[in-house]
Amino acid sequence: MPAISAEQLASRLAPGKLVSAILLLGPDAYLRETYREQIIEAVVERAARPWAVQHYSAAEDDLGLVVGRARMMPMLAPRQVIVFTDLEAIEPPAESKKDDAVEMLREYLSSPAPFTVLVLESAKLDKRMRLTKLLAEAALVVAAELPEDPHERLRVATHLTKQLAAQQKGAIDDDAAEELADLCNGDLAAIRTEIAKLVTYAGTDQRIHRADVETLVVAEKKYSVWELADVLATGQLERALKFLDKLLRDGEQPPALVGAMAWMFRKLLETQDLGRGASAGQVAGQLRMPLDSAKMAVRQAQKIPRRQLVRGLQALYEADSRLKSGTKDDRAVMEFLVAQLAGSRESAARGA
Repeated sequence: MPAISAEQLASRLAPGKLVSAILLLGPDAYLRETYREQIIEAVVERAARPWAVQHYSAAEDDLGLVVGRARMMPMLAPRQVIVFTDLEAIEPPAESKKDDAVEMLREYLSSPAPFTVLVLESAKLDKRMRLTKLLAEAALVVAAELPEDPHERLRVATHLTKQLAAQQKGAIDDDAAEELADLCNGDLAAIRTEIAKLVTYAGTDQRIHRADVETLVVAEKKYSVWELADVLATGQLERALKFLDKLLRDGEQPPALVGAMAWMFRKLLETQDLGRGASAGQVAGQLRMPLDSAKMAVRQAQKIPRRQLVRGLQALYEADSRLKSGTKDDRAVMEFLVAQLAGSRESAARGA
């Protein structure tokens, strides 16, 4: 069964429908959490959740315990959600134990409890394993990672941004959600943090508008990365690394910084698409940017070759993936990224 998207998951959780088993598979922990909360929200009434939602981990709990709990009727609730995380730990070195676990799960999924939604989670599963093949056949598989294509990535992130706002008892306009998702480069951790600020700013049950996003969200990061663009345009690696060090010491978080830089690179490419004669006012109107940012975009778009921007954007996406994969040294990832961005000017000049 091919993995489905966030929108498709919402339709499968429509009132009156009950999916017996759902596999949340992918490296993005915030996406897995978001999908898990979406499932719980759709299946179990809030008042019943203390006893109708149970959490287990394959790293600590036996599968037999989980299956037994899934077959047990919930107290004071018509339906329940059983969450079983760290599924990769269910594949121990001992083949006999692994086979026992797979067969136990196969038996349950062949005749699941009609009142239980079993939510299975894993960052990654080996496609060659019998467990993975079983779940691909018997469970609804939801991809817990954003698409690589930038446009599709932004579309999905925008959809999730609206969900995150609703979870925090707020509401956000479509264009504001898209702007926020774009500014944060689809980083759900950063989006969630900014949504909390925006809900407080706008007031509970009040809509968040695009102007609110422009006023509050990472404005200082945008200006910081424009300054960094000036340094990168010269190809001065040592100066760029010193600038990065200052940003990190000032408290800038690497994922949010990468998101702001990716936003800047996309805006520079879009500015170039408008032609060299485009004024700051035209750029501000066409790209829906503040005038100050548009002025910087016009200046930088004339300095940085298009090939450098394209290569830099790819390097930013790769850095974003490494940061989200749980690397233990965010600074090393950022320093390598800056070296790539500063060095890409020389490569672009050679046409390599």
